Amino acid sequence: MILSRQDVLAQFASGGIRLTPELDRFQLQPHAIDLRLGYKFLIPRNWTIDEKGRRAIKVSIDDAATHPEQFDEVILKPGQYFELLPNEFVIGTSLERIEMNAPNLMAILFPRTSTNRRGIDLSLSGIIDVGYKGNLIFPMQNEAGNQVIRVYPGERVCQVIFEELKTPLTPEEADLHGVSAAKYSESDGAFKLDKDEERQALITGTLDEMKRRFGI
Repeated sequence: MILSRQDVLAQFASGGIRLTPELDRFQLQPHAIDLRLGYKFLIPRNWTIDEKGRRAIKVSIDDAATHPEQFDEVILKPGQYFELLPNEFVIGTSLERIEMNAPNLMAILFPRTSTNRRGIDLSLSGIIDVGYKGNLIFPMQNEAGNQVIRVYPGERVCQVIFEELKTPLTPEEADLHGVSAAKYSESDGAFKLDKDEERQALITGTLDEMKRRFGI
């Protein structure tokens, strides 16, 4: 069941959902809430200078956890803006820290259509799990041809739809994702690598062995 405006407000009143900073009326929709863009951005570096010369850096999103030197961190101040260059890919964060405290609520994240119409691809259709606490990350890419797109922290960039689970989850059940704890819980927008065992199985081509080891 999708929560309506009244249901969402009731959850905020009871503490089932919390936002910091708190929700304002611009963000409240009939059956969703809008989230605002935060002040922190990560920009992948695509080249470096070393003893061999100027060479390309092949960056993947997972590398942000193990190779932070391959990303430039930009933290803006109120009143400053961020210009997305043509075809540029960056990582943004939500202004709000969200807490999903109700044991029977999860949420789905979608880009706002107004954001897409500006030529910004947020690549969003993510899940916010029961018990999640932290800021959210937004992969952002400028797809407006050769145009520069200016964004301001505080803009409403995506929306969250809350859904009620048929069966509530205990904290232990909510924290268990696959074989271990949720990797993004208590996040400030930083990246964390996927499960090590699974990742190594993919790298080494031993997926069948991994599936036998962790079979249900």
